[in-house]
Amino acid sequence: MAESAKKNILTYAGLQELEAELEDLKVNRRKEVAQKIKEAREQGDLSENAEYDAAKDEQRDIEARIEEIEKILKNVEVVAEEDIDDTKINVGCHIKIHDYEYDEDLEFSIVGSTQTNSLEGKISNESPLGRALIGKEVGDIVELEMNEEVTKYKVLEIKKRK
Repeated sequence: MAESAKKNILTYAGLQELEAELEDLKVNRRKEVAQKIKEAREQGDLSENAEYDAAKDEQRDIEARIEEIEKILKNVEVVAEEDIDDTKINVGCHIKIHDYEYDEDLEFSIVGSTQTNSLEGKISNESPLGRALIGKEVGDIVELEMNEEVTKYKVLEIKKRK
C-alpha cells in the first residue's frame, strides 16, 4: 500500500485564499488566456508568433497552478483559529521573537508550508526556524544551528493570527 501523503496544514483563512485563487484561475484566467490564444491564432503564421507562444506559456502555467492547488486541497488539514493554543507556538500563531545576533525584534506568523510568504511575514512550520519554534512558550530561548553558526532567539509574544 502507498505511503499516505503529507497533510497540507492551512488556517481557515489560508483555505479560503486557495479556494478563491482556484475559482479565479478556473473561471476567469482560463477564459482570458483562451481568448489570447484565439486572437494570436487569427494573426496567421504560428511559427513566429510571440503572442501565441506567450499565451500558450501562460496557459501551461495556469493549468499547473490549478493542478497544484487541487493537489493541496485533496489532502488538507485545517487548523481552526479557536483551537489554537496561544500559550505555545503552533501553526496559526503570530509571534514576536528577539534575535540576539542582530539585537532586533522580529514579528511573523507561523503557517503551513503551502501558505509561506516571507514578504507577508508568513514562515513555514517546516522551515528550520519554524520547526525550532513550534511548541515553545513566551520566555523560551531557542537556539538554531545553521551553517555551523548558532543563532539565539527569545520568544517575546504569542497571539492568535490576525
